Amino acid sequence: MSSIVIRRAELADLPAVLALYADDAFSLHRPGNDSGSHETAFVEIESDPRTTLYVATRDGVIVGTFQATVLRHLLAKVMHLEAVHVHSSDRGRGVGTEMMRWALEDARAKGCRRAQLTSQKRRVDAHRFYERLGFVRSHEGMKVELGPVL
Repeated sequence: MSSIVIRRAELADLPAVLALYADDAFSLHRPGNDSGSHETAFVEIESDPRTTLYVATRDGVIVGTFQATVLRHLLAKVMHLEAVHVHSSDRGRGVGTEMMRWALEDARAKGCRRAQLTSQKRRVDAHRFYERLGFVRSHEGMKVELGPVL
């Protein structure tokens, strides 16, 4: 089996990342048709020194992605992981494990005391996956939709 390479996403990777979002039946990150807004968002992410969008490749093909943000709290730095996706044809082949192990090492290297993420309640398989990697269900997450920005 060929190895997985984790690297910072580039603008040229944007179509492949959006395809990963669209490939996921549970995804809340459904891309719309406005590629300009996706490019604008990518540039905004790239300009934020605390946030990085990563891709995982196998033989040069993008098979996974995640976004990592270092949050600075008064008592500690925390790595927040978001938008974790592995292509459906590559699930169960070690891509997600490699991405999360890489992300946790990156968090340690950046001085973070913990890493955290949220996962939709209906993603039972994903919850088992994260628990196998050492994540624990420690909090109840809540969110509120704010609607479109005017």
